[in-house]
This record gives sequence, structure tokens and C-alpha cells, in this order.
Amino acid sequence: MNKLLIVEDEKMIRHGIQAMVMRSSVNVDEIILCKNGEEAYDVVKNQKIDVMITDIRMPKKDGITLVKEIQALEHVPKVVVVSGYEDFSYAVDLLRCGAKEYILKPIDRDKINEILVKLEKEIKAEQNQLMDKKHTDYRQLKYILLNENIAGEEIRDIANNFELSFLDDEYIVCCTNMKRMEDTLDEVIYLEDICSQSVFIIKADMKEEIRSNLLKSNYVGVSKPHRTLKELVQAYREALYARKKSFALENSFMEYSHLVEEYETISEEMIDQFVQLIGTNNIVKAYRFINHLIYKTKLGQIAPDHLEEVMYSTIDKICETYKNFIAFDYEIADDLKNIYQHDTAGNYYEAVFNWIEKINNEIVAEYDDYKNKQKIKRAIIYIQQNYNKNLNMAVVSNYVSMNYSLFSYIFKQYTDMNFVNYLKALRINEAKRLLEETDNKIYEISTLVGYENEKNFMKVFRKVCGVSPSEYRRNIQVGKSDPMS
Repeated sequence: MNKLLIVEDEKMIRHGIQAMVMRSSVNVDEIILCKNGEEAYDVVKNQKIDVMITDIRMPKKDGITLVKEIQALEHVPKVVVVSGYEDFSYAVDLLRCGAKEYILKPIDRDKINEILVKLEKEIKAEQNQLMDKKHTDYRQLKYILLNENIAGEEIRDIANNFELSFLDDEYIVCCTNMKRMEDTLDEVIYLEDICSQSVFIIKADMKEEIRSNLLKSNYVGVSKPHRTLKELVQAYREALYARKKSFALENSFMEYSHLVEEYETISEEMIDQFVQLIGTNNIVKAYRFINHLIYKTKLGQIAPDHLEEVMYSTIDKICETYKNFIAFDYEIADDLKNIYQHDTAGNYYEAVFNWIEKINNEIVAEYDDYKNKQKIKRAIIYIQQNYNKNLNMAVVSNYVSMNYSLFSYIFKQYTDMNFVNYLKALRINEAKRLLEETDNKIYEISTLVGYENEKNFMKVFRKVCGVSPSEYRRNIQVGKSDPMS
């Protein structure tokens, strides 16, 4: 319980009730003491009192008059009447007027505790009910703000369900990334997380007061002043537009009424040209496109909504164009599409540059790998056509225009063997074919498969096949002549 008011003209009884309240099982943040109904009325009028314990007979303004008069105030506390037997009929009358409980004098401490426990439960139940209603009201407000096709009649029906009296006066809507406002500001409706924005609905004459509070956030957009709930959708759109504009221009506080609309359009063709530059030697031109976009945006020459569309389309096309070429982290891509959920424009642009640079590097690496594999394929064809010549890795790597060391590394990756062993296997396999299918001399076969030295050829052949070329030929011939083979 926040505040409890004790109204009693006799000092000893007043402080006695205070002591009983303090010793009760109910925690009360503040106890206020008044010696007559006149003082008490001013307190109830200017403060939010949860419970008021009042005597009936008091000077200046008695308890009966006090209880009746406070019924017309904005916040009416729960009233407990203290009376003697001679005033009991008045106490019953006050119960009809709104009092919740009565206590007969002399006051019993246990009775005070029992009543306070009961009233605290009622207060909590009412607060929960009020909170549920508030959540329902705010859900309906969000529905109004997000539904472009909502009819005026439906807005009026919704408006009748909740108490937003200050919307009858001029109000403004603010969009920002700020998550809450200082509690010192009254008559503020706070709607969190509408399209990644925090939305405040505030009395128009509080604009300067909220400026100091909202400037603590990075970017704020403020609508023009509006009246009636029917104009709330338009006010929200103005505030959201101004918020996007403040983000794009890196201006912390932007009012819709101060905006001038002279905008440039980025065509789909320009976006396509940019996307095609990624992964090429012209990546610098791609970066110029982004820098141009940022520059025009900061000058206010690109509409915030159009900037959002351009970035969404650009990121979407990058993913679509290169999805079969590299693996994308689509969570990052989706995050970059939602430009205005980022804290600052600078952070957003940096994230975009880093993402494009990463993609460009991956595409270049993949493309380089592809080009290298194509070169190795050409090298293999060249080797197969020229294995019978004086061939070595320097000759082949030079033929396909690759660095000697890089060629050696990529060749082994592609063929699962180094260049020397690959060439050796190719020559020996061809020698075996010639030994099987021709009557050529050994030295002739040696020359035909690329060995200038017959002895060297025979040495390599024996090492690979386990027999000499002559023995290999005899074994083949014996096998052919053996009817059982």
C-alpha cells in the first residue's frame, strides 16, 4: 500500500491509530496525518491516497461532509469510518455514501489489522484488473496504428472502451528507440515494440518537456499536433516517417512539420548493376554506390521509406543472386533489411559495408577456386596430349598461367596425387598398352611415352609394375596363349 491518510481531531487518538497501522501486517509506504476534514480534503484532492481512516465528529469539516465531497474527486480512496456508539447511525449512512468499513471506539488493534489486510487485497485486485484493462486498451491502440484500412466507425467503437481524456485536446505522437520515459511525465501513453519502435502519445503542450527526455535516445520523430482518436493513425505515420528521417539524416530530433519533401529515386536497374559488381574487380564501384546512397540520404534527397525499400531490395537481390555460390547467414541479412531497428545510422552503414565486404571476399575466393579448377582441367588435357614430350611442372603451370607453387598445391588437391606421380602413372599406363598391343622395341616404347633414357624408363617401370617391360610383355603373351587363362 502506498499512502494511508488518518483524519482525527484528537491528537492522542490520531497518533494511536498511526501506531496501530505501523504495527499491522500491512506494509504502508507513507502515513499522512490530518486534524480535520478540510485539511484531509486538500490532501485527497492533490495526492493519490489508497486508504483514508476518518473520524466523524471534527471541527471545520466533519467526516460525513468529507466522505461525501471526495466522491467527486478523480481518485477516491477506500474509506474506513471511526465512530462511537452514539454516531453509529452516521457510520451506516457513510457506508451507503462510499465508505468501505467502520470501526467502533475504542479502537481495537486486531480490527485495524483485519480491515487493512482486506483493503490491501481489494487494492491489489483492482490494480490487476486495471492493468489487464490497460493491456487490452493498448492492444487496441496498436491495432489502430497498424491497421491502414480501419474505418472511422471502428475507431470510435474502440475509443469508447478506454479512458484517454487528453486525446480530446491536442496531442502528438513520438517514435523512438527509447524503451521508456521518466515516470515524472504524466499523461503519457507508452506503446512498446510497434514495428521495432517505441511509440509515445503525449499532450501537445508537453513537447518541450518531452524533448529533454527523448533526446536521451538516439533518434526521435514527432508528428504534427492532432485532435481526436480518429487522427491517431495519421499522427503515428507522421511520427514514424520523421523518426526514419532523423535516422537517415543522423539528426536526433525531427518534427514532421519541418520536413521538406524533394526526393531522388534509386531505380531497380541501379540496384541490379550494383549487385553484379560484387565479386568482381570493380568492387570499388559497388562501394561508391553505397556511399552515394549514404551521401544523398544525409542531404535529405532520398525519402526514408525509399531508403528502406532500396536496402531491402539490394540485400534480397544479393542473397538471391549468389545463394548457389556461397552460404548465407540469412539472420544477418534479415537484420540488415530492417534498417530502422538499428541504434544509429553510422552503425547500420558499417554493418552493411562489413557484410558486403565479407560476401565479396567469399565470392572472390569461390570464383578463384573455380578458375583454378578450370585451369587444372586444362592442364590435365595438356598433359594427356603431351606426356610423350619433355614435360615438367614448370612447363605445364606456365601453359595455364598459374604460379608454380599454387599450381602444385591445387593440382594435388584436384587429382589426389602430385604432378610427378600423375605424369609417371600416365606414361607407365601408356607403356603397358604399347607392350600389350604392339611389337615395338623397348627403347622405342620408352621414347614414345616421354623417356629419353631407356634405362631410366626400365627402372621406373619395374618400380611401378614389379617386373621389367620385357617380363611384362612375356607374361601377357603367355596369358594369351594359355587356353586355361
